[in-house]
Amino acid sequence: MARRSVPIIKQLLSKSSSSENPALLSSCFKSKIDAQNRSVTYMPRPGDGAPRGVTLIPGDGIGPLVTGAVEQVMDAMHAPVYFEKFEVHGDMKKVPQEVMDSIKRNKVCLKGGLVTPVGGGVSSLNVQLRKELDLYASLVDCFNLPGLPTRHENVDIVVIRENTEGEYSGLEHEVVPGVVESLKVITKFCSERIAKYAFEYAYLNNRKKVTAVHKANIMKLADGLFLESCREVATKYPGIKYNEVIVDNCCMQLVSKPEQFDVMVTPNLYGNLVANTAAGIAGGTGVMPGGNVGADHAVFEQGASAGNVGNDRIVEQKKANPVALLLSSAMMLRHLQFPSFADRLETAVKKVIFEGKYRTKDLGGQSTTQEVVDAVIAALD
Repeated sequence: MARRSVPIIKQLLSKSSSSENPALLSSCFKSKIDAQNRSVTYMPRPGDGAPRGVTLIPGDGIGPLVTGAVEQVMDAMHAPVYFEKFEVHGDMKKVPQEVMDSIKRNKVCLKGGLVTPVGGGVSSLNVQLRKELDLYASLVDCFNLPGLPTRHENVDIVVIRENTEGEYSGLEHEVVPGVVESLKVITKFCSERIAKYAFEYAYLNNRKKVTAVHKANIMKLADGLFLESCREVATKYPGIKYNEVIVDNCCMQLVSKPEQFDVMVTPNLYGNLVANTAAGIAGGTGVMPGGNVGADHAVFEQGASAGNVGNDRIVEQKKANPVALLLSSAMMLRHLQFPSFADRLETAVKKVIFEGKYRTKDLGGQSTTQEVVDAVIAALD
């Protein structure tokens, strides 16, 4: 996603007190966004308007609620996509073959959260999907939403995480009873391609800096190889600043000065921790979009860990936050080269958040999922 520009909104907010008319602020917000949209021209190629198939996996817990929200909004926009829906649950031993065939045919998938059992012999279906489809890059976009109060301002971080190796390689065994060995695998090939993706993303999205996160002071060979690869790729992008930070210092810097970070590239496990930390700082996991991409396929989902996937109370009350998956579906629309539909959806979601009337509990409100969806549909231009 392109860099977000919010100084206009901040200026409006700084000049306005809480007692001023919120409708006026909403009108200003809309007019500024509209003015920006009118200045962008997109010329499609012949045939680009043909509807595209997307594999849909509602998943577990709140998954059916939030994927249902996306279906409603896509239908209201008359977006040129249609969904092939499949029932997949985290306690399955493997992703059904017909689901894999659908994703390979459509090239794009939208999914809700899948519960990963803790312990036992059941492997994560999320990891299975990433490995089988070679979705080597995970991207989580963490940014301040205008109108949503947070501890820090000017947060606009993209975390790009290597998705196929590291501690997630799944190579574990019991050496002797009571002693378990878990292998962390880092390769030159995978480290180079995730570094290239991070720098390419920064270049294409007018980002100024890429930060490599590591623990090479302790894991000198594994993380040392990751850093070596990042440094080599950095030399090919002289216009983008490159720096490095040790992962524990990175977490401290994130919670104290998150505005210093731009694009972050990380090995697998560190990226999971950094992305969730950055998401919590910027507004919570319920509003952060993300996706997983490889050379041939892409899977879009809630950006940071869906910690409330298995929250039965949220499911029963139907108060799951659909914002993260709606923004992820906007990323998906851009990936499918439908930028005007992505802009409409993203603008409507931001307007609803900015006005503050309809918010789920995690954002300080009491709205249901359906109330937020209805508000987004009403805000569509």
